[in-house]
Amino acid sequence: MTELAIAKNIAKLENRIRIASQNCGRDPAGITLLAVSKTKPAAAVREAAAAGVREFGENYLQEALEKMEALADLELTWHFIGPLQSNKTRPVAERFDWVHSVDRLKTARRLSEQRPDTLPPLNLCLQVNISGEESKAGLRLAELPALATEVAALPRVTLRGLMAIPAPSDDPATQREPFARLREALTALQVTIPELDTLSMGMSGDLEAAIAEGATLVRIGTDIFGPR
Repeated sequence: MTELAIAKNIAKLENRIRIASQNCGRDPAGITLLAVSKTKPAAAVREAAAAGVREFGENYLQEALEKMEALADLELTWHFIGPLQSNKTRPVAERFDWVHSVDRLKTARRLSEQRPDTLPPLNLCLQVNISGEESKAGLRLAELPALATEVAALPRVTLRGLMAIPAPSDDPATQREPFARLREALTALQVTIPELDTLSMGMSGDLEAAIAEGATLVRIGTDIFGPR
């Protein structure tokens, strides 16, 4: 995809976010566009950065590390959004700014222990399997309060909020239901962990529904970079 096409796609997305925010009385400035750049070359990330995007999400560690090296001249914020194996936590703790896919205390502890003292705390989101799909990672809502309390107490990491990938649907009302449950779960957690401020939810096909239910960060790949 050309630089012009990526820039046009980003402008369209920013307009979608603005309209969706206005439709539910929210400030679009409160919603971060996270460009999901997995499987896309460093050149495409550079083009998206030239169009104003600064936050990028990656699923595959080795691919991400190579892009970080190629783009070291840019000030970018890197989010790890894929499944995280225990033996891969060290480079993630050392190189990323955010991890969205924490669903076990063991993983959070390793990230905490391996985060260098010289870096700011690593931002974490707990991944919730909000639709109860067997094929998806994430913890159940019932498990959330206990894990959130333990993760919030760890050093060198900051628990920021929740992430979910609901079962796909083309119906706006059906799309909103799991996002609403995730928002309610965050609100319940804020009673004891008031600093929680992030709902990582919404992708190319359902970002309007996610924004209507309180998303603060939308993860967009296809509508920026084209199909994988």
